[in-house]
Formats: sequence, C-alpha cells, structure tokens
Amino acid sequence: MKAYFIGGGIGSLAGAAFLIRDAKVAGRDIMIYEAQPLVGGSLDGAQLENGAYSLRGGRMLTTDHYECTWDLFSGIPSLERPGLSVREETVAFNAENPAHSRARLVDRNRFKIDVSHMAFSARDRLELLRLTEASEETLGASRITDWLSPGFFESNFWYMWQTTFAFQPWHSAVELKRYLHRFMNEFPRIETLAGVKRTVFNQYDAMVRPLVDWLKQQGVQFARGTRVIDMTFEQEADKLRVRQLMLDRDGRNANVRLEDGDLVFFQNGSMTDASSLGTMTEPAPHLTKSDSQGWALWETIAKGRPEFGNPSAFNGSIPESYWLSFTVTCRDRRFFDQMEAFSGNRAGTGGLVTFKDSNWLMSVVLYHQPHFPSQPKNVQVFWGYALHPDRIGDFVAKPMSECGGVDILTELCGHLNFDRAVFEDAICIPCRMPYITSMFMPRHVADRPLPVPKNSVNLAFVSQFVEIPDDVVFTVEYSVRAAQMAVYQLMKIDRPVPAVTRHDKSLGVIFATLEKAFA
Repeated sequence: MKAYFIGGGIGSLAGAAFLIRDAKVAGRDIMIYEAQPLVGGSLDGAQLENGAYSLRGGRMLTTDHYECTWDLFSGIPSLERPGLSVREETVAFNAENPAHSRARLVDRNRFKIDVSHMAFSARDRLELLRLTEASEETLGASRITDWLSPGFFESNFWYMWQTTFAFQPWHSAVELKRYLHRFMNEFPRIETLAGVKRTVFNQYDAMVRPLVDWLKQQGVQFARGTRVIDMTFEQEADKLRVRQLMLDRDGRNANVRLEDGDLVFFQNGSMTDASSLGTMTEPAPHLTKSDSQGWALWETIAKGRPEFGNPSAFNGSIPESYWLSFTVTCRDRRFFDQMEAFSGNRAGTGGLVTFKDSNWLMSVVLYHQPHFPSQPKNVQVFWGYALHPDRIGDFVAKPMSECGGVDILTELCGHLNFDRAVFEDAICIPCRMPYITSMFMPRHVADRPLPVPKNSVNLAFVSQFVEIPDDVVFTVEYSVRAAQMAVYQLMKIDRPVPAVTRHDKSLGVIFATLEKAFA
C-alpha cells in the first residue's frame, strides 16, 4: 500500500505520523507532495536574506484542549530537550513562563483599560445566550451581526475575543457559537489569556521540525517543488476511487498511477494561500488565488461533486477574509524594555496587547526570547497584526495595506507614545494574507466535505476546510483531528480518536462564565 499526501502542512504531517504509529504503515511507502520549498504550511517561521525574521502568524495552544495534537506530540521527541517529547517540553516551558496579561486592551490615551468586567448590557447578555443556544441548523449561513446588536461590538468582551481569535462581525455565526462552546473555560479568564500556551520557539521550529525529523527517520519521502494539478477518478457503483494523480514538478508534468490499496490525503484550501511579504519601504504585494493556484485542485475536483465541498464559499471575498501581520526584528533592547515597563509583563508572559481605538485595530505580542533557535543574543523578535488594514491609520495617512515597515512602526509608536528612536535599528516585515480567515466565512453545512466523504473509497480531506462536529477551525487541533479521523476511518483502526473535551458541560465552568458575564 502507498499513501500520498497532497500538501505539506500540519494535517499531512500528522496524517503520515498516524499512519506509521497506529496503522503500522512503513514510512518508505508514504509520499508528501509540497509545492513550496518548505513543509509546515501555515506553521512557518524563517530568517530572511537581510537577517530579519518573518512569521505569518503564531498559533495559540492550550493544554486544556487540543486532544489530538497532544496525542500526536506526546510521541514526537523534542529537538531541544533530549529525553522529552514535544508535549512534555511545551508543558515544562509554560510552567516556567506562565501567561497573565496585564495590558490586554489599551485606549487612545495610552491607558490600560479595566477588563475585569465584560461591559455587557442586559441586551448583550440575552442575545449572546440566544446565539450560544441556537442550533447550527437555525444559524445556517447567517453572520454574527444577524444575531448581535451594534452595542455588543463595543464591549470589552468582543474586543478581547475578536482579537484573540481573529473574528470579524461579518463572519459565520456558527463558528462563533462553536468557539463559545469549545473555549467556554477561557471566557472567565479572557482578560489575562492565562489559558493560552506557547511553544519554546516559533511553531515551525518547535513543532514542524521535530515532526518532520521523526517522519524522515521513519523513511517518509518528501517531494518539494511538486504541485498536484488534477486527479482522475474511477466510478465503482456509487463510490469514487482516485486512480491517478497528475503532477507538476517544477514545470515538468508527471503522472502517478494508484493501485487498489493506495490512499490519497488532500489538504484542500489554505488560509495562508497567496501570502506575500513587503519590506521596510514597500507594502506586501496584493496577490490572489490566481497568482498562487493554491485553491485550483479543490475547485477542479469539486466541480459536479457536491460531496467534495464548495470552495467558493470560502475564497470568494478577499475583503472579508484578509488581514495583515508584521514581524519586527530589533537589534537592541530599547523597545522591549519600554514595552515591558508599560505593559507590566516580561516578554513571553503577556499575550496580545490590543490598541482598542486604533483605526487598524492593531495588536502586538512580545514573544519569549529567543523565538528562533539561531537568534543572536542581542536580537529580539515580536509580532503584530491588524484586523482593519484597509482603513487610514491614526498616525500614518494611508491604509495599512499600502504601508511598508517604516510606516507600520510609526503607527505603533504613535499608539504607545514611544520615541521613534526605539526602532532605530529595527526591521519590520509586513505580510498580507488574503485568505487568512476564510475558514470563518458564512457557509452552509455541505460547503465543507467530511474528512472521508461517504462516496469516497480512497480519498480523504485533511485541512481547515472539512466538517468536524463540535471542533473549531483556525487551530492546529482542527487539522490534526481531521488527519486522525481520516487515517483511522480509511485504515479501519480500532482505536478511538480522542474526544473533544466538553468544558461547556462542566457546572464549574458554566457558573464561572455566568459570574464573569454579569460582572
């Protein structure tokens, strides 16, 4: 039996590991195709040619959730701490660096806002309860604004929840409901982000590299610079079987014939597709799926096959799914020292600082240093993002989408009232991501395929764009869970997939949530 993975993101890497660990498939019989030079998908992190570092984003983890992720990484050895698994390393690191934000929201006058209360009105509470208790059938493809009044979007809760998870008011009401249930135990501590866990380094170095290293040791093959451009199917009664993969290998076409026992795992869609980087003086180029072809295969095989989902529900409106992030590389400690003094948090313990009145709705986070294994001691790296990049800045008279790094640092200094000299020797790299919240777009239930569609013999989908009841997209866990479900179903593995922890069924969590909501 051969197993072929299309895309080298965390879903494919996890699926390959589950095949080896739980289905006893030999690593040499597993092939992972990736169009980019590096695998890891959205879990990226790299040093650029000019010496600056770049991250598209940083996934927040939690040890109270992510059941499939920790099931996987409990068996993957750490590259930094011999004798520990990645999970053990992460738990130990967070015990040494507990999170407790002291400056979650900051107003236009540079005052830290009192976020011990959610600033709900009675109407806000009733509407939020109604949304939380509505069935997904009732919610359908409705938007959050269909259920909550304008005043709700001025509450402390919304600013914190929105920027923690990157929701927009026009996003799916179903996805917000799922988040409210999945992370209900985070509601009582949302102002401190105490439940958020982070890895020792950026997630490429802390999670992807150890997993890839383990897979290579098992003999898994990686074909970089290789794009799968089409599949041919064979009809078997009411079932479909993939019979051939058509490849583009650096401009050369090739075909792979599949035998009866062979399997295909496809990462359909990508939230970081068509990402682009800017410079200190130039904004990030405005790319789309037509430039990257990252959605093309899903669009091709879904035509006439509704069981394979509907990609246009997710990639059809860039203005509603994109935002910009930025990574700043500092070569002295001036900014970090002033930011730590202002926030009251040592780097790595504070989480997001959101400038609530910012036109761009800008947030920044100071990571524990070093954030990269090879990072020099005199260098610090932090990350930020903005949910409204098309609006004119407060201190820069143009939208963030037209800004280079110099402009972004000027805007940040304006919100903090810092002298621009704190960034005298810094490099800021803007990053545009047109589909970064495409998973949150309003959708119908059939728009996402099941991990293994009912009519599929040997094709599974492992990505953020599949349907998994009760779990939430925009998490590492969602891709890993999809991969584990797909592998177990296709390989008929007699081991249960770890269940979603239902904190929303805990009386203690419910009472703590109600207490916070009425504070």
